[in-house]
Amino acid sequence: MASAQQPWSPEWAGLTAPSEAGAGQEMSAAGPGLPAPGPDGDPAAAGTGSPGAHSGMTTRELQEYWRGEKGDRKPVRLIFDIASARIEEGTPCRFVMYQVVVIQTGSYDSTKAVLERRYSDFEALQRGLLRAFPEEMEDVAFPGKRLLGNLAPALIAARSRALAEYLRQLAGLRCARRSRELLDFLTRPELREAFGCLRAGQYARALGALGRAGPLQARLTAHRPAAAAPALCAALLCLRELERPLEAFAAGERALARLRDGHRYLEPLLDAMVRLARALGRDCAPLQRRLEDCQLRRPGPRGLTLKELAVREYLD
Repeated sequence: MASAQQPWSPEWAGLTAPSEAGAGQEMSAAGPGLPAPGPDGDPAAAGTGSPGAHSGMTTRELQEYWRGEKGDRKPVRLIFDIASARIEEGTPCRFVMYQVVVIQTGSYDSTKAVLERRYSDFEALQRGLLRAFPEEMEDVAFPGKRLLGNLAPALIAARSRALAEYLRQLAGLRCARRSRELLDFLTRPELREAFGCLRAGQYARALGALGRAGPLQARLTAHRPAAAAPALCAALLCLRELERPLEAFAAGERALARLRDGHRYLEPLLDAMVRLARALGRDCAPLQRRLEDCQLRRPGPRGLTLKELAVREYLD
């Protein structure tokens, strides 16, 4: 699980409610260590082009402003560390849960995301990366499994350091940094929880889980924007059900910005956005025209609604 933090991605700012799930987790202030996608992130707040003098700008104008400032930004990195570890009572035996801290640097905040993963999760990540990139992973050291003494404090501390170093090594490999395997390791458990809660009608809990994983997913998929659209669409659905239509509409706009024509989410998202625009008393004509264009390109029976599509995610 990941602890509740304020979203780092501007796309998620203001969309998610605090989650009670991570409230009791402790977080170390220890400094971290794994760089990830680099120049795909947001611009830094520092510099001569700071928007402090532009406080009258709309959100859209500020977003455009920051895009224009990308050339002056600091490098953006994701830094990982194993902050702590604890022994969990499981079935049939006890196991160690490692707390992974992820920090974004070089942007206008340095918000932390905190994830909890077992050694077996790291092991699955290593197996997947070895299958996908056997040559590139050849020299990456991974701490081996021990049959005895796994719960000894000295071994837990040594393994925590080794796993942190392992993540740092992955950070140096572009193929690993942008891989589906690393993305799943960092976000899939929380997203599976979020979409499961959506299916169960637990919208506040779903929104909390989305707020923990969505911003991290958005950062790691900056090179393929559509990958984060389903999570934003799920946020729209949750916010709509929680009677927060303005925020739902904002989530939909951010999802639309990530989608190209022909994407399976585009038509149902446009349909949901048209309905929201009407409910909010907004001009829905541009959205309606785009929706009709999509429908003309796809002759045949009506497709799935946005909710029918979203509840099919993360069923495994």
